[in-house]
Amino acid sequence: MRFNFHIQKRLSSNSRVFDLDVRLNTDSQRIVILGESGSGKSLTLKAIAGLITPDAGHIELGNQTLFNKTKRINQAPQQRHLAYLFQDYALFPHLNVRQNIAFGLVRGWFNPQGKNKDAKVEYWLDAFQLQAVAHQLPHELSGGQKQRTALARALISQPAALLLDEPFAALDPALRIVMRKELDALQRSLKVPMILITHDPDDAEVFGEQVMSMHDGRLYEDPQCENEALVMADVA
Repeated sequence: MRFNFHIQKRLSSNSRVFDLDVRLNTDSQRIVILGESGSGKSLTLKAIAGLITPDAGHIELGNQTLFNKTKRINQAPQQRHLAYLFQDYALFPHLNVRQNIAFGLVRGWFNPQGKNKDAKVEYWLDAFQLQAVAHQLPHELSGGQKQRTALARALISQPAALLLDEPFAALDPALRIVMRKELDALQRSLKVPMILITHDPDDAEVFGEQVMSMHDGRLYEDPQCENEALVMADVA
């Protein structure tokens, strides 16, 4: 699936102005955006997910137009069929593991009761070895179990693409190595296109089919050369 986007967004706070202006047009299925905090990585990911609205530009995934300012297209986040994994996993604290995963299947603002077992939920509980903690609440889980639960909730709806916001930052170094291997194997098995943002070069080493560098709201092709020209122009 092709990722094709040009996202422009200006943010102002007191006397500070931040201009995001990122372009990418690629068939790569594993994209890593590497950059320091404040470089614009999360803004880019949130714009793709529909959590913020760009001031101008377009966002296309495959044959689907998610956003086009000129054509006045702006799909709601739930219409984009994308899975977003937040850095802190954003699990619902009052729902157990099974209910958190089941939330990925529900429509509307109601909590899945988890009284009747759903085959899809049970599949992901088994796949991520979470059956033993299926009735536990998030505060009772280890860091790795929280991440597996969040990934299962993201993947159960069979998304068109997976957006990962610093997915290993909350884990200790040893667990990061394990979870990188698990996510790497999972993505290769499912063949779900992904964009991963990170400040850790080790993440880029494992997942970077195409590694981009982000600096001051701009994307660059070579992570070592942040002052080069922008990666790509749109193809007419």
